[in-house]
Amino acid sequence: MSHAAANAVPSPSPAAPCRLWLLLLVVLAVTVLTEWIGPIAIPLWSSKIVILPMLMALLLTTALAALHARMPAALRLDVPLQRHAGKLLNAALLLFIVKLGLMAGHSMPQLQKVGWALAFQELGHAFGTMVLALPLALMLGIKREAVGATFSIGRENSLVIIGQKYGMQSAEGRGVLAEYITGTVLGAVFITLLVSVIAPLGIFDPRSLAMGAGMGSGSLMAAALGVITVGMAPEMVKELNAIAAAANLIAGVVGFYFALFVTLPLCNWLYARLEPVLGRTALARRAPSADELDPQAAMAEEDEHPSLADSVVALLLMVAGITLSNYMGYGVPPQQTLPGVAAMVAIVLVGIALKRVLRRLPLMLFLAVAATLATIPGGWPLADALATTIDRVQFMSITTTVLALAGFSVARKLPMFRRLGWRIVAVSLTATAGTFIGAAAIAEFFH
Repeated sequence: MSHAAANAVPSPSPAAPCRLWLLLLVVLAVTVLTEWIGPIAIPLWSSKIVILPMLMALLLTTALAALHARMPAALRLDVPLQRHAGKLLNAALLLFIVKLGLMAGHSMPQLQKVGWALAFQELGHAFGTMVLALPLALMLGIKREAVGATFSIGRENSLVIIGQKYGMQSAEGRGVLAEYITGTVLGAVFITLLVSVIAPLGIFDPRSLAMGAGMGSGSLMAAALGVITVGMAPEMVKELNAIAAAANLIAGVVGFYFALFVTLPLCNWLYARLEPVLGRTALARRAPSADELDPQAAMAEEDEHPSLADSVVALLLMVAGITLSNYMGYGVPPQQTLPGVAAMVAIVLVGIALKRVLRRLPLMLFLAVAATLATIPGGWPLADALATTIDRVQFMSITTTVLALAGFSVARKLPMFRRLGWRIVAVSLTATAGTFIGAAAIAEFFH
């Protein structure tokens, strides 16, 4: 046997079919349990923190995955299963994107009234992160990592931008990776707490808060929107969902180019001028050297693209989860839910089929545009009928199963999260808060 072969590390084996059934059953069981419990309101001074079923689902599957070694062998959600859950999540998110597009298309007349606020929301995202998070990072002694951690909220698009420009081994790469890990592990919990405190203050119109929620991350948007819409009338909930959906689509598509050509250069410009001043604070002088995250090891943990079989399994899981959530959480019978879910699945399958033929087709962009066009009033004869069918599928019914799957990805990033210093975690959460508050402030100005 060769020396290389003797030292080779075996790759994780794929989840066996019988074990995959365990994963699917656990996700559905968590969905049913959390929807049965329903929202929990925790008093906090003059306001309250609302813990929604989707957040409970995220925390519960994270705990089950993190503690898998202590579970009985028959119920053990081991690492191969957790990685498989990540692939299913990538496919399930396609349905999430379609729902956002369908809501935005049907509400286009109302969105036109919002107009300028949506057009300028990226300014709020950009300045919100840098105005709050960049100075804090410099005062805490963080150097070039601050650029990667504060030019955006550090989602997948941001990893691509920094990776291409600086490389993931760079200081900027470590910064954006720290932001990504922090957002994955704490993002949904943090934004729930933040919105629970801000919303009751009455500083922002609910529509402004909904626009702030659309920051380019599906899980963050869902968590924020769940708190914003508590106690609202159905028509108002529908309008807020549409505003958040449109803002999220814009942040996900336009935001990539805005971050590349505007936000990142601006962040570098501010860093060059602020660091010589703020980098001399007492905290900055006592700061330890930056944590040496291993980007290659971290990125190796990223989920692979789902196969066609994985996509089909994920869609079937989502159909079951949405149907259960829609019935238990909103009282919509399955026979009214299934036609809407079937229409959403059909759009996803068309996109997947086209992707297999046109390899360079940007699938998420195609799904967002196609779904939006499908329900624009007067766009085609069946637009209104399709919108009515889709409206029976409540947006929050999708998020519970999606976040139940996301919990497995959170669990796999916990070891990396423990390696992050408190400074970069504080900066990352401040960047998320700045993005939300900045976009909400822009929207409030135009309202």
